[in-house]
Amino acid sequence: MFPLSDHRERQSLPRVANWAVIGIFLLLMFSFFAQARAFLMPVTLAILLFFVFSPFRRFMERLHIAPVISATIVSLGLVVLVSVIGFIVSGPINRLIDNSSLIEYRLEQRFDDIRSNFKGLERAAAKIDELTGGGGGTLPEGQSTPAAPTPNDDPTSNVTGTVTGTVTSVPTPGAPQPPDQHIQVEVNSAPQSSALTGAMELGPAFIGQIIFTLFMLFFLISSGDLLYLKIVQSFDRMSEKRAAYLALREIEQRLGDYLGAITLINACLGIAIGLAMWAWDMPSPMLFGVSAFLLNYIPYLGPVTGVIIASLVGIFVFDDFFTPLMVGVTYLTITSIEGQLITPYFVSRKLQLNTVVVFLTVALWAWLWSVLGMIVAVPLLVVMRVLADHIPGLEKFGNFLAGEDPPQLEAEDEEPPPSPSSGAFVSKG
Repeated sequence: MFPLSDHRERQSLPRVANWAVIGIFLLLMFSFFAQARAFLMPVTLAILLFFVFSPFRRFMERLHIAPVISATIVSLGLVVLVSVIGFIVSGPINRLIDNSSLIEYRLEQRFDDIRSNFKGLERAAAKIDELTGGGGGTLPEGQSTPAAPTPNDDPTSNVTGTVTGTVTSVPTPGAPQPPDQHIQVEVNSAPQSSALTGAMELGPAFIGQIIFTLFMLFFLISSGDLLYLKIVQSFDRMSEKRAAYLALREIEQRLGDYLGAITLINACLGIAIGLAMWAWDMPSPMLFGVSAFLLNYIPYLGPVTGVIIASLVGIFVFDDFFTPLMVGVTYLTITSIEGQLITPYFVSRKLQLNTVVVFLTVALWAWLWSVLGMIVAVPLLVVMRVLADHIPGLEKFGNFLAGEDPPQLEAEDEEPPPSPSSGAFVSKG
């Protein structure tokens, strides 16, 4: 007979092995998502859009319109929408490109003004360094410590071309004249990468992913309920088939409600931000409005990014520091009202999610899929919550993802105190 301790060790070993397998599976899954993101990103976006536009396709079918026509309308509508947004922002972006030299000069001038305000701190740091024995002496007032030379400071570091010359030997008396020597020197420097170059390199890949997403969305919508039918047919029992179909319809409804409400709210937010930037005489207020509309699809990080961008632009546009501060406060106030009052009021409680889980999920998908990952993070959470509500055994996980207040914990019924006649008490004397 085995001791009790050996029996407990035998029971704990399978649990440890199971957790190890789950950990290895999660590592492999995240690695797969990161490596195959060029393929998975458009596929995921197309599937999410398929659930969103399925009610429209079903409505068109009730009007005796074929799914192929509905798919064409949706695909062309998305192309027109993207084109309209591009046309709206093209004007301000072209003006920025045309005035790039003036903007660069203004930025350098503003940076020098900001740096001059910190001259006192530089002199104080140099004095502290001298007193602590770290400096080799003081510099004249108004002169800063020269920076260490870098390869980019060399004027010949970016020279590319060919230099050709001829070397003529000096004749020696009594010796034959040597022939002239031709020397050709080629100077090639490594091309310097820039943000614009990187954006131009990523442009074709981004356009290719958009085209792939539109084509896959077209085939999904034109197939009608074929995807639903195949998923339902993969189950054996009729109860499981019914539960799978109800889960798919609920995913369709919740994604449509969420994205519809968020899109309407973001459009109103973009208009409000654009008008506010116009009131503060900010450059290209329409561009700020469109960027606010797009950035607000990213929870938490999007509004913060908008506030930072508006404040930085205000710093380099206005001569004082009070106006940029008020520009940032205005942007923050509008987004706070939207995030704390308007969105919770118009978004159903069934769609509200745990804020901590949302933040961690957005950060995770940003690490995996960059900007698009941050956009699809919340819709994927909505899908996971619906699945957790319909899959047995995942109810606790669904409750963890939920954003509503948890139910009050009920105190366990206390056992009534034993009566003296029951023998629980022993009388004294």
